[in-house]
Amino acid sequence: MDQVLYSTPDNPAPENRTEGFFETHDGHRLRYAVFRAGAQVAKGTVVILQGRNEYIEKYFETIRDLTAKGLWVATFDLRGQGGSSRLLKRRNHGHVSRFADYERDLDTFLEKVVLPDTRLPFYLLAHSTGGLIALSAAPYLTTRIDRMVLSAPFIGLTGQTASPRVIRTLAGTLTAVGLGFMPLTSKLKEPDFRDNPLTSDELRFERNVAMMKAHPELTVGPPTARWLTEAFRTQERVTTPNHLFSITIPTIVIAPTRDGVVPYTAQERLSRYFRAGQLVPINGARHEIFQERDIYRAAALAAFHAFIPGSDAEENQDVAALGT
Repeated sequence: MDQVLYSTPDNPAPENRTEGFFETHDGHRLRYAVFRAGAQVAKGTVVILQGRNEYIEKYFETIRDLTAKGLWVATFDLRGQGGSSRLLKRRNHGHVSRFADYERDLDTFLEKVVLPDTRLPFYLLAHSTGGLIALSAAPYLTTRIDRMVLSAPFIGLTGQTASPRVIRTLAGTLTAVGLGFMPLTSKLKEPDFRDNPLTSDELRFERNVAMMKAHPELTVGPPTARWLTEAFRTQERVTTPNHLFSITIPTIVIAPTRDGVVPYTAQERLSRYFRAGQLVPINGARHEIFQERDIYRAAALAAFHAFIPGSDAEENQDVAALGT
């Protein structure tokens, strides 16, 4: 059997796991893993919904943090990235045909893996693009997911050489003329800690770079025009008051104030109309809060454990406060 998960010396895979592939509604194979806590009685299962160009290995440290608290963790690589099926012959292109496919894949994962193979209750931890997927799917997840934690959800775009309006126009034009499979740029930037918008933690940054270099087959390059077009359309839809009012799952939005990918102001604005959601700013943190320095990462984990019932060993009033 081919190896499913990969380890590097500074990023070993957690033990006590099940790994494999599940098939989507349209025949793609998506890589998944379930990690069990050491406690005899599980306090529930956290479903991690990854961001664009992420993969299971990037979450090994966070998975250990969660299982140490008695939670199981289930996660999968989004279609077109990580160890899952690619959607184009040019494997390096980050592509999706319809954003709704991500939501159907989540639904399939819950039905085929999470429901039969893990422990209730179910919680959702979604980062960046995963957060956008979660926001879009949330009205239909009410009977399955007890609580959601969104980390820097991808509801806006900043830090690019062109404005979001220009990027959206170019992507939409290419998609309309049948060139949606093309990225807007072919440049592959070498990861450089000095100007990265993702984390201020150099050790974690280099750990992730080492994994990318050891297993480049897990990564993808710039998103295609179709991917961008679908993402922009979804952003516009999920940030309307009508959509946000339809979400009843108790939610916290962990928002890094120095986010260089998603504007903090967009995340703050989201919370104004999100009746089931509450904003938790992490002052000074960058986009990838769970890859950040300990001072920021600990704050995010504390917010998570205060919000998820039973995952914090100590009873405290924050649980009730954050759950309202």
